Amino acid sequence: MAFQNPLDSVIRAILERPMAIAVVGCSPDPRRDSFRVAKFLQEKGHRIYPVHPRCPKILGSRAYPSLRAIRARIDMVDVFRRPEHVPAIVEDAIAIGARILWLQIGVIHEEAAQRARDAGLTVVMDRCPAIEYGRLIG
Repeated sequence: MAFQNPLDSVIRAILERPMAIAVVGCSPDPRRDSFRVAKFLQEKGHRIYPVHPRCPKILGSRAYPSLRAIRARIDMVDVFRRPEHVPAIVEDAIAIGARILWLQIGVIHEEAAQRARDAGLTVVMDRCPAIEYGRLIG
C-alpha cells in the first residue's frame, strides 16, 4: 500500500500547536529553504533546534551536530536531507522520543516513513510546513 499523508485536520492541528522542532539539515544561509522554513516556524511560535554538524548557531539558536545531541524534548523532526539519509534520521527520531516526523518536499522514503509510523510517530512526507500553513491556516 502506498504512503498516505495524514488528513488535513491532523496536519492543521500539528501546525497550530506550539512545539519544539528539530530542523535536520538546517542551513545558516538565509537563501536556503531550510533556513527560511525554520525562520517561518520560529515566527509562528515554535521553538527551533537547528541540526547542522558544522555550524554552532543558526537563527539565534544553538545548533546541534545531531538529533541525539539535543537534550530538550523534541516534538517534531523536520527533515531537509536527501532521502538516503532518512532511515538513520528516523532511528534517531525514535530514540529521542519525537512524536512527529516531517519530510520536506522531495524527501521521500516510504520504508523509513513506515518504520516511523510503526514506532508510533505521525509522518508527513513530501510536504512543506510553511506551504501547508498557508494552505490550511492562512
